[in-house]
Amino acid sequence: MFAEEHTVLATLNSSEAKAKGWELYYFDESGFSLHPVVPYAWQPKGQTIRIPSTASPRLNVLGFFSKTQPAFFQQTEKTVNSQTVIAAFNAFVEQKNDEKTWRIVVMDNASIHHSRAFQDCIKDWMLKRVWIHYLPAYCPELNLIEILWRHIKYQWLPLTSYTNFSTLRENVTYILQNIGKKYKLNFA
Repeated sequence: MFAEEHTVLATLNSSEAKAKGWELYYFDESGFSLHPVVPYAWQPKGQTIRIPSTASPRLNVLGFFSKTQPAFFQQTEKTVNSQTVIAAFNAFVEQKNDEKTWRIVVMDNASIHHSRAFQDCIKDWMLKRVWIHYLPAYCPELNLIEILWRHIKYQWLPLTSYTNFSTLRENVTYILQNIGKKYKLNFA
Protein backbone atom coordinates (compact mmCIF):
# COMPACT_ATOMS: atom_id res chain seq x y z
CA MET A 1 0.00 0.00 0.00
CA PHE A 2 2.61 2.54 1.01
CA ALA A 3 4.60 2.21 -2.22
CA GLU A 4 1.43 2.85 -4.18
CA GLU A 5 0.58 6.16 -2.49
CA HIS A 6 1.19 8.26 -5.59
CA THR A 7 -1.15 6.16 -7.74
CA VAL A 8 -4.04 6.23 -5.25
CA LEU A 9 -6.05 9.09 -6.73
CA ALA A 10 -5.47 7.88 -10.28
CA THR A 11 -7.13 4.52 -9.61
CA LEU A 12 -9.52 4.97 -6.69
CA ASN A 13 -12.49 6.00 -8.77
CA SER A 14 -12.26 2.88 -10.89
CA SER A 15 -13.17 -0.74 -10.36
CA GLU A 16 -9.44 -1.35 -10.03
CA ALA A 17 -9.52 0.28 -6.59
CA LYS A 18 -12.01 -2.24 -5.27
CA ALA A 19 -9.95 -5.07 -6.74
CA LYS A 20 -6.96 -3.74 -4.81
CA GLY A 21 -8.98 -3.89 -1.58
CA TRP A 22 -9.45 -0.14 -1.21
CA GLU A 23 -12.54 1.76 -0.11
CA LEU A 24 -12.52 5.46 -0.88
CA TYR A 25 -14.10 8.01 1.46
CA TYR A 26 -14.19 11.79 1.21
CA PHE A 27 -14.09 13.67 4.52
CA ASP A 28 -15.14 17.20 5.36
CA GLU A 29 -17.15 19.29 7.78
CA SER A 30 -20.18 21.46 7.08
CA GLY A 31 -22.38 23.69 9.21
CA PHE A 32 -26.12 24.30 9.23
CA SER A 33 -27.93 27.15 10.96
CA LEU A 34 -31.13 29.18 10.69
CA HIS A 35 -29.44 31.46 8.18
CA PRO A 36 -31.11 29.99 5.07
CA VAL A 37 -28.99 28.99 2.11
CA VAL A 38 -31.43 29.68 -0.69
CA PRO A 39 -29.77 31.18 -3.76
CA TYR A 40 -33.04 31.91 -5.59
CA ALA A 41 -36.69 30.90 -5.73
CA TRP A 42 -39.68 31.28 -8.04
CA GLN A 43 -42.48 33.40 -6.66
CA PRO A 44 -45.77 34.72 -8.01
CA LYS A 45 -45.55 38.13 -9.68
CA GLY A 46 -46.09 40.91 -7.15
CA GLN A 47 -45.44 38.62 -4.15
CA THR A 48 -42.26 38.26 -2.18
CA ILE A 49 -41.24 35.02 -0.52
CA ARG A 50 -39.61 35.75 2.81
CA ILE A 51 -37.58 33.35 4.87
CA PRO A 52 -36.75 34.68 8.31
CA SER A 53 -33.12 34.63 9.29
CA THR A 54 -32.44 34.47 13.00
CA ALA A 55 -29.48 33.88 15.22
CA SER A 56 -29.25 30.23 16.08
CA PRO A 57 -26.91 27.55 17.23
CA ARG A 58 -24.91 25.87 14.50
CA LEU A 59 -25.28 22.18 13.71
CA ASN A 60 -21.89 20.95 12.51
CA VAL A 61 -21.70 17.71 10.56
CA LEU A 62 -18.48 15.78 10.07
CA GLY A 63 -18.87 13.29 7.26
CA PHE A 64 -17.18 10.40 5.52
CA PHE A 65 -18.81 9.98 2.12
CA SER A 66 -18.26 7.12 -0.31
CA LYS A 67 -19.73 6.39 -3.73
CA THR A 68 -19.73 2.66 -3.00
CA GLN A 69 -19.94 2.28 0.80
CA PRO A 70 -22.39 3.52 3.44
CA ALA A 71 -21.61 7.06 4.53
CA PHE A 72 -20.68 7.86 8.14
CA PHE A 73 -21.65 11.11 9.88
CA GLN A 74 -21.25 12.71 13.27
CA GLN A 75 -23.15 15.79 14.39
CA THR A 76 -22.24 18.31 17.04
CA GLU A 77 -23.33 21.75 18.14
CA LYS A 78 -19.84 22.39 19.51
CA THR A 79 -17.14 24.22 17.61
CA VAL A 80 -15.29 21.98 15.19
CA ASN A 81 -11.62 21.79 16.09
CA SER A 82 -8.89 19.16 15.91
CA GLN A 83 -10.33 17.25 18.87
CA THR A 84 -13.77 17.10 17.24
CA VAL A 85 -12.23 15.82 14.00
CA ILE A 86 -10.13 13.26 15.89
CA ALA A 87 -13.24 12.00 17.71
CA ALA A 88 -15.06 11.61 14.37
CA PHE A 89 -12.09 9.73 12.89
CA ASN A 90 -11.85 7.48 15.94
CA ALA A 91 -15.55 6.60 15.62
CA PHE A 92 -15.13 5.96 11.88
CA VAL A 93 -12.02 3.84 12.40
CA GLU A 94 -13.78 1.68 15.01
CA GLN A 95 -16.50 0.69 12.56
CA LYS A 96 -16.36 -2.93 11.50
CA ASN A 97 -13.99 -3.34 8.58
CA ASP A 98 -12.59 -6.22 6.58
CA GLU A 99 -9.06 -6.92 7.82
CA LYS A 100 -7.76 -6.88 4.25
CA THR A 101 -9.44 -3.67 3.13
CA TRP A 102 -7.83 -0.25 3.29
CA ARG A 103 -10.17 2.68 3.87
CA ILE A 104 -8.61 5.68 2.19
CA VAL A 105 -9.88 9.03 3.41
CA VAL A 106 -9.41 11.96 1.03
CA MET A 107 -9.51 15.33 2.74
CA ASP A 108 -8.53 18.96 2.39
CA ASN A 109 -5.67 20.78 4.05
CA ALA A 110 -7.56 22.68 6.74
CA SER A 111 -5.31 23.57 9.65
CA ILE A 112 -7.32 21.35 12.01
CA HIS A 113 -6.43 18.41 9.73
CA HIS A 114 -2.74 19.12 10.17
CA SER A 115 -2.58 19.92 13.89
CA ARG A 116 -0.04 18.11 16.04
CA ALA A 117 -2.84 16.23 17.83
CA PHE A 118 -4.34 15.05 14.52
CA GLN A 119 -0.95 14.05 13.10
CA ASP A 120 -0.20 12.08 16.27
CA CYS A 121 -3.26 9.87 15.60
CA ILE A 122 -2.50 9.00 11.98
CA LYS A 123 -0.14 6.14 12.82
CA ASP A 124 -2.77 4.48 15.05
CA TRP A 125 -5.39 4.83 12.30
CA MET A 126 -3.01 3.29 9.79
CA LEU A 127 -2.65 0.27 12.06
CA LYS A 128 -6.41 -0.13 11.63
CA ARG A 129 -6.07 0.19 7.85
CA VAL A 130 -7.21 3.80 7.46
CA TRP A 131 -5.00 5.85 5.17
CA ILE A 132 -5.20 9.67 4.98
CA HIS A 133 -4.66 11.26 1.57
CA TYR A 134 -4.54 15.05 1.48
CA LEU A 135 -5.81 16.85 -1.61
CA PRO A 136 -3.57 19.40 -3.28
CA ALA A 137 -4.02 22.91 -1.90
CA TYR A 138 -6.92 24.95 -3.30
CA CYS A 139 -8.69 21.98 -4.90
CA PRO A 140 -12.00 21.64 -3.01
CA GLU A 141 -13.68 20.51 -6.25
CA LEU A 142 -11.77 17.22 -5.92
CA ASN A 143 -13.49 16.44 -2.62
CA LEU A 144 -16.78 14.79 -3.63
CA ILE A 145 -18.36 15.37 -0.23
CA GLU A 146 -18.58 19.05 -1.22
CA ILE A 147 -21.20 17.99 -3.79
CA LEU A 148 -23.13 16.24 -1.04
CA TRP A 149 -23.10 19.34 1.20
CA ARG A 150 -24.29 21.47 -1.73
CA HIS A 151 -27.19 19.10 -2.48
CA ILE A 152 -28.27 19.02 1.15
CA LYS A 153 -28.20 22.81 1.53
CA TYR A 154 -29.54 23.89 -1.86
CA GLN A 155 -31.83 21.06 -2.92
CA TRP A 156 -32.79 18.55 -0.26
CA LEU A 157 -33.42 20.68 2.85
CA PRO A 158 -37.02 21.88 2.71
CA LEU A 159 -37.66 25.57 3.38
CA THR A 160 -39.63 24.54 6.48
CA SER A 161 -36.29 23.46 7.98
CA TYR A 162 -35.59 27.08 8.82
CA THR A 163 -38.66 27.42 11.08
CA ASN A 164 -36.64 26.63 14.19
CA PHE A 165 -33.39 24.94 15.14
CA SER A 166 -35.06 21.72 16.28
CA THR A 167 -36.73 21.31 12.88
CA LEU A 168 -33.46 22.06 11.11
CA ARG A 169 -31.64 19.42 13.16
CA GLU A 170 -34.39 16.85 12.52
CA ASN A 171 -34.39 17.47 8.77
CA VAL A 172 -30.59 17.36 8.47
CA THR A 173 -30.53 14.13 10.49
CA TYR A 174 -33.25 12.60 8.32
CA ILE A 175 -31.37 13.45 5.13
CA LEU A 176 -28.07 12.07 6.48
CA GLN A 177 -29.76 8.83 7.53
CA ASN A 178 -31.28 8.42 4.07
CA ILE A 179 -28.31 9.17 1.85
CA GLY A 180 -28.01 6.37 -0.67
CA LYS A 181 -31.67 5.45 -0.14
CA LYS A 182 -34.02 8.38 -0.65
CA TYR A 183 -31.25 10.92 -1.34
CA LYS A 184 -28.84 9.88 -4.07
CA LEU A 185 -26.11 11.62 -5.99
CA ASN A 186 -25.48 10.84 -9.63
CA PHE A 187 -21.84 11.22 -10.66
CA ALA A 188 -22.42 10.28 -14.30
